[in-house]
Formats: sequence, C-alpha cells, structure tokens
Amino acid sequence: MNAPRYLKFAGPVIDEATIAGVGDVLRSGQLTSGPWVQKFEAALSSFCGGRPARAVTSATAAVEVALQLCGIGPGDEVITSAQSFFTVLNMIVKVGATPVFVDCDPITRNLDLKAAAAAITPRTRAIVPTHWPGSLVDMDALHALAKRHRLRVIEDAALVLGSRWKGRAVGAFGDLVTFSFHPNKNITSIEGGALIVNGDDEARRVEALRFHGITYLPDRTRDVAFPGGKFNLPDVNARIGTAQMARLPEFLAQRRALVDRYFERFAADPACELPPRPDGDDGQSWNMWSILLPLDRLTLTRSGFREALDARGIGSGVSYEALHLSTLGRRYGYGEGDFPVTERIARATVTLPLHAALTPDDVDRVCAAVAAIISSARR
Repeated sequence: MNAPRYLKFAGPVIDEATIAGVGDVLRSGQLTSGPWVQKFEAALSSFCGGRPARAVTSATAAVEVALQLCGIGPGDEVITSAQSFFTVLNMIVKVGATPVFVDCDPITRNLDLKAAAAAITPRTRAIVPTHWPGSLVDMDALHALAKRHRLRVIEDAALVLGSRWKGRAVGAFGDLVTFSFHPNKNITSIEGGALIVNGDDEARRVEALRFHGITYLPDRTRDVAFPGGKFNLPDVNARIGTAQMARLPEFLAQRRALVDRYFERFAADPACELPPRPDGDDGQSWNMWSILLPLDRLTLTRSGFREALDARGIGSGVSYEALHLSTLGRRYGYGEGDFPVTERIARATVTLPLHAALTPDDVDRVCAAVAAIISSARR
C-alpha cells in the first residue's frame, strides 16, 4: 500500500502555460526588468485601485525602500509589533533607525494600537503593522493615529494580498503598502515583492532607490545622490507574477473554502486556540492557518507535536518567533516578559497546511492527525 502524499504546509500552483511563458521570456533575450515588469506592475496597480505599484526583488526590499522613501534613518524610531517575521526588524535596523516594539492583540495577533499610541515619542517617524491572515489591523484607527501624530504608515501586507477592509482591497488606500510574492504567499513570482505608493513622484523615487539610486540628467548622463540598492525584478519573475495575478481570485476562493473546512472539522481535546473567524465575510485572503497548542495540558512540546505531524506526512511551520527575544532584538534592551501576549503566541503557535493545491480531504486528514496527536498526549 502506497503511503499518502506528504502535505506541505505551503506551496505555489504554477500551470503549464506559465511555465511555457517563462521559456518565451528566456528566448526573447529580455531577462532583466522589461515589458513583463511593466505588465505586472499594471496588474498590481489595477488591483490596488489605480495606485502606483513598483515591483522589487522581495518584500524585504520593499520594506527597506519604503523606509528610505520616508527618509527614515539614524536618530529615528519606528514602532512595530513584536509578533512578526524578521523582515521589519532587520530593515529598520539596516537603515539606521531604532525599532520600538509593542505587544499584539491576543486574538487577531495584530499590532496593539493602544500600546502603539503609548510608545510614540518625539523621535517616532513611522508605524509598521503586520497584517495577519483572517484579520487586519483596524485601518481606520491606525491611520487616524498616524494622522494625529504626523507619522508615516508602512503596511507589512506580505500575508494578505486579496484581503479587504470595508470592501476595499488592502493596497487600494492608506499610505505605503508592501506585498510579498514568495512561493508560500497567495501568489508567487518565485521571489519578489512590491511597494504601493501615493503618486507618481513617490513612484519615480522608488525607481531610483531600487536601481542603485540612479537618476538621469537632461543630457542622458547619470547621477547618484543617495546610495540605492539593486532590487529591480527580472522579467522572468514578472512573467510568472502576471499569470498568477490573473488566477488570484481562484486561489483566494480555494483558500477560503479550505479555511471553512478547517473551522467545520477542527476538533481536539483539549482544544487549541483557532484564528478568529469572520462572521459571514469573504474579505480575508487566508495565507496561513495557525493554531495555538494547549501546551500546559499536553505531555509533549511543540517540537514534539511537529515531529508527530511530520511522521504522519504532514508539514508545519512556526509563524512567528518573538522579535524582541531575537539576538538582534535584545540589543535594544528587550527581554523575557516584556510582551507576554507575543511570547505566549511565539511558544505555542503552529502553522498547518494551507495552499491552493490542497483538497478538502487533505484538510480532513490534517484535522484527524492533530486530534489524534493531542488525544494521545493529553495530561
């Protein structure tokens, strides 16, 4: 009897037409940024209500460029959540600014806006929230807070392409918004990201920042006034991204159906904490499905739980570690107990399989495995 296929916790769906299209780009000789980057950016802009979109090599590059676009550097502070991926911390430090962490909401995992308001000082220049799948930061309250204190907002929307706030797509409003197109995101360009900006002036500035800081003089010679990076997206990646954008509604519908299945079938004793379920709302894009294990009522560790899943042919992830407890975070004076909600989530969270290639039967298999493992490890 054949063993069941291994269920990856994330992965892209790339069709044969897209693969053939990559071959066409390779044969064209236009390998670096060219017509397909322009098409990809146009598709992203249309999706984001016509706001200018500029593609870069990763969401990490998008955050770095966004910080540079805002003129943030040494002496400045940037408020962000301790519950996020390493990207935001790394890029704040890289531009020379100081990261100021705050705790997250225990249910949504989003930035605690009251804590963010309390952390504002005369040196604060920006707030960088990370949106979580299934729930967004309160956008009205976030931008009202930023407006009161004349701060920039850089939304880390890596996980939520396709999510909506009061009927409007993330990226279609607000200030600066960054997206990721890594293979574990809602669409992929293999590696890639994008920055959504407020107008043509900012878009032109991004074009310089993503390509060595180069600007062109009237006589077509070049100049550099700022040390920009090398973040321009190749046309090969943009060809994949353009095809993926066309399939985004299909991918989102599949993810939402799988999440509905998780909510319907998920059962464990003792119970895990599940993500918040929007009431009759299809406005969330559901990039990840993360649970919190009841470790105080189990005889196994999170690592042991993940090993048991792996033995059953089921992949999992950890999303995410507590940033303030990383070696880099601790350099800014943070330590254990500073942000108890983030620390509890970081200890207990497990990300289960969720991607557009998954089937309802796969979800049933995951739910059954989780229930069996927890049942056998119950204190």
